[in-house]
Amino acid sequence: MFDQLLTSFYIILEPANALAMLGGTLLGICIGALPGLSATMGIAILIPLSFGLDPLVGLGLMAGIYNGAMYGGAIPSILLGVPGTPASVATIFDGRPMSEQGKGNLALRIAVFSSGIGGTVSALTLVLLAPPLAKVTLMFGPSDYFWVALFGLLSLSLLLGKSLVKGVFAACLGLIMGLIGIDTISGQERFTFGFVELTNGVNIVVVLIGLFGIPPTLKLAKTAITGTGPAEISEEKDHEPFRSLVPRLMPTWLKSSGIGVFVGLLPGVGGNMASFLSYNEAKRSSKTPERFGEGAEEGVAAAECGNNADNGSALVPALTLGIPGSSVSAVILGGLLVHGLQPGPALFKESADIVYGFMLQMLITAILLIPIGIMGSRLFVKVLKIPAAMLIPAVFALSIVGVYAVNNSIFDIYLLLVFGLIGVVLVHFQVPLAPIVLGVILGPMAEENLRLALLIGQNEWTALFPSGLSIGLASFTALVVLFSVFKPLISKWLSGKKDRPNGNRRMSTSTNHG
Repeated sequence: MFDQLLTSFYIILEPANALAMLGGTLLGICIGALPGLSATMGIAILIPLSFGLDPLVGLGLMAGIYNGAMYGGAIPSILLGVPGTPASVATIFDGRPMSEQGKGNLALRIAVFSSGIGGTVSALTLVLLAPPLAKVTLMFGPSDYFWVALFGLLSLSLLLGKSLVKGVFAACLGLIMGLIGIDTISGQERFTFGFVELTNGVNIVVVLIGLFGIPPTLKLAKTAITGTGPAEISEEKDHEPFRSLVPRLMPTWLKSSGIGVFVGLLPGVGGNMASFLSYNEAKRSSKTPERFGEGAEEGVAAAECGNNADNGSALVPALTLGIPGSSVSAVILGGLLVHGLQPGPALFKESADIVYGFMLQMLITAILLIPIGIMGSRLFVKVLKIPAAMLIPAVFALSIVGVYAVNNSIFDIYLLLVFGLIGVVLVHFQVPLAPIVLGVILGPMAEENLRLALLIGQNEWTALFPSGLSIGLASFTALVVLFSVFKPLISKWLSGKKDRPNGNRRMSTSTNHG
């Protein structure tokens, strides 16, 4: 294996391959920075164009676009509050507040280092542990996937928001949105209201830009017109240098990398869940959780690191078993087939130089993100100096074009306005938006695997606990629910316990004075 890696390393350093990796990374960042566009779309468009290229040149472009786009989504998330890609939603929670505090450049630096570290760890996992880790994914059945989806949905809904009731309401709203379309088990249409365009469900890009793009843009327009707030955000000198934050962010990077790698191994889960779970874990384990949502550096680091740590590990089941772990890896499988490469165990024997070369390209493009992002961060942050009168129509235009480009559908633009209105109302009542996104993403996954498990188990409830793995996942889910319900009582009890000795001390002091 080491000899093969060394041979592939020399091959990918040839000028054509090196240029492909560099160009693909730059192109990927541009794709991710445009709301509505994604790595999946970029690679899908590239595949026909790469048909006449050498396989490693074409795969180098794909690797660069993949890693670049996953980081590029952080740029509009931080600077504009609009998610560039579906997986960059969690970056908005603290990235946008940091930008409003004049720390946009610092937030971008944290994002690019976090993306590079997560992508590097994931690529190393792909290079060193692909075959054994692929066997882990074979252990998961329908019931296990149901508990994974339920755990992700409940943990984020109950722990992410400040209100338990509002978090559950938002999650239920997302679950209802996820039910729109054709039922994959029975083939029946649900909640389509006679619209043919809704038979395939609501596209996640439309939901994201509607909920997270329209409300902040309207808020910025209101402050610019009424003069009740700052019409534009000016970038100030960073209050704390990035170098001093590294020791504090290191534990977050380690935990988020592990979460992202694990989530990537699960087919169909994707970087969206990795990003949210990493963010939630960073908030849960923080000594100052109240800072999250107000501009916490750890929040940006966790979201971006977990998001990119999914990249390489999602390719593990794709390359070794032919089972794509995400939509991007599914498109990359198509790219391999175009170049005459058949994914599966035989790929490592018949085309070892190409497959190991592609793994190394994933590693190198992840590392390339850091210098490119650092050089570009000061350029990207100039967006903050654009007057609101010019910025607002530009954001609206990008949002509409991005949504239209998904399906070339005017109906999606109407849906965008509907979800934008819903987002404005929910923001007004301080309902968290993240659980809605998780409901749309994880709801169909949970429902489909629940029904499959019950069908296999002939509708016996014991079908949800066929193995120790299922029991363990169900136990984790139950613990999250119990912790969320009893957390206020525990906090109240602990605060009362702290105050009691102080009260006794004051009483004894007053007695002595008397």
